[in-house]
Amino acid sequence: MAAESTGVLDRHVQLFNEGVRSGDFVPMLEHFAEDAELVFVGVSVGPFEGKDAVAAAYVEQPPDDEIDVRAVRTEGSELVCDYGWRRDGSTRAGELRLTVDGDTIRRLLITFE
Repeated sequence: MAAESTGVLDRHVQLFNEGVRSGDFVPMLEHFAEDAELVFVGVSVGPFEGKDAVAAAYVEQPPDDEIDVRAVRTEGSELVCDYGWRRDGSTRAGELRLTVDGDTIRRLLITFE
C-alpha cells in the first residue's frame, strides 16, 4: 500500500473528526478532487458528484459522531478501511473505500452495516 494513500486516509479521518467537533468541514473538503464522487451504501443518501455537491451534502446533513479506523488494506486501486463510530466504542460500522490520485480523494464510498 502506498504510503501517500495511507497519508490521505489519515488526513481525511483527522479532518473529518475535526469537522464533527467544529461543524466546519471545509478543511476536509479541500482535499477532494473537483470531480470527486461521494457514494453511500446502506443508507438512502446520494450519490454526490462534484466537489460542490459533496460540500453541500456535508452542510445539509453533517455527521454527528467521530470515527476511528480499525483496519486498513488495499483492494485493487482502492484503499479500504474498516471504521467505527466513536460513541459505539468504535465497533465496526462499515467501510471507507477511497480512490486516491496523489494527495487528492477522487472517490469516497462509505458503507453502513
